[in-house]
Amino acid sequence: MQLKPITEQVVAVVGASSGIGRETALQFAHRGAKVVVSARSAPGLKSLVDEIQQQGGEAVAVVADVTDFEQVKAIADKAVQVYGRLDTWVHCPATGVFATFDNTTPEEFKRIIDISLMGQVYGAMAALPHLKREGRGALIHISSMEGRRSLPLQSAYSSAKHGVEGFLESLRVELQHEGIPISVTSVKPSVINTPFYNNGRTKLGVKPTGIPPYYEPNLVADAILYVAEHPTRDFIVGDVGKMLDVVQRISPGLVDQILVLIGFNFQKTNEPKSEDAPDNLYEPILSHDKVEGDFGNLTIPSFTDWLDKNPPVKWGAVAAAALGVAAVVKEFFPGNNI
Repeated sequence: MQLKPITEQVVAVVGASSGIGRETALQFAHRGAKVVVSARSAPGLKSLVDEIQQQGGEAVAVVADVTDFEQVKAIADKAVQVYGRLDTWVHCPATGVFATFDNTTPEEFKRIIDISLMGQVYGAMAALPHLKREGRGALIHISSMEGRRSLPLQSAYSSAKHGVEGFLESLRVELQHEGIPISVTSVKPSVINTPFYNNGRTKLGVKPTGIPPYYEPNLVADAILYVAEHPTRDFIVGDVGKMLDVVQRISPGLVDQILVLIGFNFQKTNEPKSEDAPDNLYEPILSHDKVEGDFGNLTIPSFTDWLDKNPPVKWGAVAAAALGVAAVVKEFFPGNNI
């Protein structure tokens, strides 16, 4: 399967007014793609399009709420109307309620599912006919490490991300069965320094936080641009996410016990915040139309992401490590046949 170079792509970025989506749209435009950006925040989109155009890029905006399929469909239709086709669909929108499960209302839980799962479903449904008509393309869905391992105090969000993983796996195999060269990628960020923790509803009595460390949004955007040119099944962003994935596969019960110890206090700041404070469950918060959140002091670099974007080096390192282990075992246990 071969994808077009980014310079030749028409890309729709949904959830582009802030956070990962905004940074991703800026990077695609900087690399020469024609970009259709969408979100609920009209001012956020206007400032984004202005920034792209000032830097010499091409972009148009579509105000849309991802809980309405017809509005999501209009994003894909706009790409075809303005640029003649759609090559890549990047779907980012998500929000959360930080509360115990029994302190989350049915309406709140459903709203998170509508935005963070059904919005992703609608995105794939809207983009797929256009990608099939082109005969190739990429569906890139921003999931989360919570699609692999749920966290306490985020039951609705974790459920939505598990649902994203489920429908993407099914869709991916269906496309392979049909022989249609459309890449379906789940990008799974670790904890990222975006306005997500400002935007979510909290019933913790304080402003929520992710369990540190954090990574910067540009790391996720880099991964998205990589998979837009290189068909990839899954891309975990951040070293900590990769470690969590390994431990979860080996011993989910161990992760349970770790989260019992750190999963509650580590998701709380010392900053008081009422559950009546503004959140973005139903309306955008315009002051949060920015890339980064408030936790830049907790960000760290990631080293394994570079290896994932350079597979020959990655597998060469794995092979060298395996040979090194074999040599050590042979040295100290000469009777073993390795």
